[in-house]
Amino acid sequence: MAKIKVGIVGLGLMGGSLSLALKKHSKDYYFIGLDHNEEHCSQALKLGLADEITTSLDTLKTCDIIFLSIPVDGIIAVSKQLGSLPADCTVIDLGSTKEKISLSVPEEIRHNFVTAHPMTGTEKFGPNAAIEDLYNDKVVVLCDIKMSGEHQEKVAKKLFSDIGMNIVCMGSKEHDRHAAFISHMPHALSYAIANSVIKQEASESIIALAGGGFKDMSRIAKSSPNMWEDIFRQNKSNVLEAIQTLQSELKKCQKMVENEEWDTLNDWMKDANTLHDILD
Repeated sequence: MAKIKVGIVGLGLMGGSLSLALKKHSKDYYFIGLDHNEEHCSQALKLGLADEITTSLDTLKTCDIIFLSIPVDGIIAVSKQLGSLPADCTVIDLGSTKEKISLSVPEEIRHNFVTAHPMTGTEKFGPNAAIEDLYNDKVVVLCDIKMSGEHQEKVAKKLFSDIGMNIVCMGSKEHDRHAAFISHMPHALSYAIANSVIKQEASESIIALAGGGFKDMSRIAKSSPNMWEDIFRQNKSNVLEAIQTLQSELKKCQKMVENEEWDTLNDWMKDANTLHDILD
């Protein structure tokens, strides 16, 4: 039986972890990797994330499945470079914003594409960050799925189910607004927290006192600036709305503290507590 050929553009955390997850599920996959970073290519081969490396998109076009696990601007660029594809080739992008990607894929290969966002990740990046269970029991959002071919939809849903993901379908516009509040704005907040402390005269002394709460809040500030610059650019209007909403809540808190409205502050905090009644 011939192996399923899987091309992976981008051999970092997301692409590498996907390879490990699929290998854990089945031995029927053969992985061809492509990455502009030569060191990442060498590491991916050494770690077994790829069976071979290519520098040509034409080589990947012979694959049954192609994953685009690169920054969102790169996904759009690659989609325009692919040209024609076999009718049964499935291209799955893993970008964190979806509407611009969904609308930018050339019409002649739009049916080949499944625009997906696995709601998982860590602050680390590169092949060495790849972990086998990154995707297990996490949500993957498939956007504008009716624009994908029937075969491509079936392939994507089976693949994500096989590695233990929970599938949610929604429109790309809706996804981007939700993602701005639950992912993109928290990253902006984490970067802001980190910079707020670093710019203090006694930053080293402050950091020496930092406990788990501060570390949890600032952890994602270690995320790739290049990747998150692209995300903020592509989802600008939704990110700005989310930041403005956050600023409004911070101003409420500031006013309550300034005016010593402690009972009101307590109620405000209790309202926030209810979020985890939903999440837990």
